[in-house]
Amino acid sequence: MSATKEKNNNLFLFDKTNYTLMIAGVLLILLGFYFMSGGKSEDVHQFHADEIFSTSRITLAPVLVLLGFVVEIFAIMRKPKS
Repeated sequence: MSATKEKNNNLFLFDKTNYTLMIAGVLLILLGFYFMSGGKSEDVHQFHADEIFSTSRITLAPVLVLLGFVVEIFAIMRKPKS
């Protein structure tokens, strides 16, 4: 009976920590894309450079997206503790 329990435990490729890290990575990516969005003006004939070229849109958002991808790669490559 214990041999089948051990066999069933080895069916999963990832453990809870891997899935938690994957969810955290996806949330970082989504947060980065949220910061990149926006900048639409109510009037199509007006241009607001401060809205489009803001620090959060130019610097923070790409860093968050890249950090999210790094977390995703780490979560996939991390070996589960057995």
